[in-house]
Order: sequence, then C-alpha cells, then structure tokens
Amino acid sequence: MKRVFSFLFFCLFLFNLRAEELSEEYAFSGRHFIASYTQCDHDALVNLNDLKKAFLGAVDQCGATLLDSADYIFQPDGLTMVVLLSESHASIHTYPEHNACFIDLFTCGTKCQAEKFDAALRSYLHPKHVAHKILSRSELTTDDEE
Repeated sequence: MKRVFSFLFFCLFLFNLRAEELSEEYAFSGRHFIASYTQCDHDALVNLNDLKKAFLGAVDQCGATLLDSADYIFQPDGLTMVVLLSESHASIHTYPEHNACFIDLFTCGTKCQAEKFDAALRSYLHPKHVAHKILSRSELTTDDEE
C-alpha cells in the first residue's frame, strides 16, 4: 500500500510540474505579429502550391501547433489562407498585382516565436520592404484605465 501511495504522490508531482509548464505556455498573454511585405518575388506569390507549403512551413518553424487550414483563391492568382492553431491563428492575404501581401500571426502563451515565422516567410517571398510590428496582447489598456 505504501508503494501505491508513493507512486500516486510521484504522479501528482509530475502532473503538477507539467501543469505549471502548460500554464506558462498558454498563459493569458499573447503576441500578435502583423506585417506588410512589399516588392515580393512575383513568382513566389503566384505559385500557390509552393506558397501554401511555405506558409505552413513557417507556422511549423515558429513552434505553433496546426489544427486546420482554409484557403480561397482569387482569380487569377490571389490567395487568402487562414490557419487555425492550438495557440490561435495565422493568415496571409496576397496581392500579386502589387507584388505584396499581408501577414498575421497571433499566438497565446510564450511557446511560439514570431521571429522564426517572419524569417521563414521572408526567405520564401524575398520582400524588398517589410513593415512589421509585434503587439503584446497582455498589455492592452482596459476600459477602466481610459
């Protein structure tokens, strides 16, 4: 009986350690990466199969967990793709006629690295200009503070 209690105590101890780790990964905080890529490689924007693979690869490289994705092709070759993540979501909206796209990655917790997501997409799209910002979603002003 003593072994059973010791084993149960050990299991609870391990579970508590993992729970603390998970609470840090998925704390009520988040990072919202937004970017505009301009003067991108036109062929990279219009090769939709490769673009989708590159986008999903960027999601994977940043450490996010893919749950599902949906996309819509605007004729002749524009793309909107939204990816549902365990941590939240990512999206890309392309404008091949302008050699540009908008990028969005929102992740809860501290596990995902938007910088790796950005680097992977820059490597594929080769934008000459990037305007980006990372917003901390845990530091927003509340109605009470206005």
